[in-house]
Amino acid sequence: MNIPETLKYTKEHEWARLEGNIVTIGITDYAQKELGDIVFVELPPVGKKTEAMKPCATIEAVKTVADVYAPLTGEVVEVNQELSASPQLLNQDPYERGWILKIKLDHPEEWNNLLSPNEYQQLIS
Repeated sequence: MNIPETLKYTKEHEWARLEGNIVTIGITDYAQKELGDIVFVELPPVGKKTEAMKPCATIEAVKTVADVYAPLTGEVVEVNQELSASPQLLNQDPYERGWILKIKLDHPEEWNNLLSPNEYQQLIS
């Protein structure tokens, strides 16, 4: 299972990468394997407010539909338009080309509430 050391994680299987006050968000390798073949991603509009641990996007796979939860509170500043044409990027490259959205943080202190790579590894073990 691929769990990059440079990211933080949620119990709902999202990852977060902090760059300044912008956080890039996606789903983990574990999540994409559990979902199976992903066929559609419903992205939020740019400008939408997110609330920590509330749904912010939806992923449809062949066998299920799953919410993507915002790890942090903020405002959507960018979405990965490439997923509209190629949702399978979430299966193929969940940590790079398969990112879902970027939010500008409202409460940077929330970053400390996310799981470390070690804590996430223990969660999925």
